[in-house]
Amino acid sequence: DLLDDLAENKPESYAEFWKTFGTVLKEGVIDDASNKERVAKLLRFTSTQALEAQTVSLADYVSRMKPDQKAIYYVTADTVVAAKNSPQLEGFVAQGFEVLLLTDRIDEWLTSNLRDFEGKKLESVARAAKDIESVIETPEKAVNESAYKDTLERLKTALSGKISEAKLSVRLTESPACLVASEYGMSLRMERMMKAAGQASPFGGQPVFEINAEHPLVQRLKDTTDEAAFADLAGLLHDQAVLAEGGQLDDPASFV
Repeated sequence: DLLDDLAENKPESYAEFWKTFGTVLKEGVIDDASNKERVAKLLRFTSTQALEAQTVSLADYVSRMKPDQKAIYYVTADTVVAAKNSPQLEGFVAQGFEVLLLTDRIDEWLTSNLRDFEGKKLESVARAAKDIESVIETPEKAVNESAYKDTLERLKTALSGKISEAKLSVRLTESPACLVASEYGMSLRMERMMKAAGQASPFGGQPVFEINAEHPLVQRLKDTTDEAAFADLAGLLHDQAVLAEGGQLDDPASFV
């Protein structure tokens, strides 16, 4: 009750509270099921519309949603700078969707426990789910899919053991490629955190590799007939995507 009152009537005082105890309060969503909804209203985040501090509530976000928007979109990263520059949210920002930028380590557990807010699902923009991609699909995708069918098959072969599949991206507008988690798989950041803690991921499937058909590097890849040169360029694009997503390279020397 006190926190509700502070948040509503003394936002500056609540901002100070949040700066100190916000990460701990997020545990309430995970640990206190009976008060999950009340705690969720007290959460604060940065977003693509508010980069300076964690000031955006879920209610603020919902109030700004586009009329036909069905989900609350978010991306997780280690820093705000990494999150706002994430290739995965390019298409969403280009089409005017606000995206929450989640940078606390606990946010991975938070989003797995807080599936919706006021009837709106929380959806990661870094996941290969059809209902997420459908909101930013363009008419060019069908044309490009036919032109790039052979390239995608060659990519899957060249990057065997590193990716589960290669596909054309609807989320990329500037970057040549990106990695996204499979529709039902664990987020790539969560997998890295578990690996750092010495735990093998129980859902350790390989990520989906998405390419931007409009990017000059990808168009060059498509026109490369020499298989060795194709494999080199495919590896370069893949490793760039790993770095952009916040991951570490298995063989940095070869990349350099």
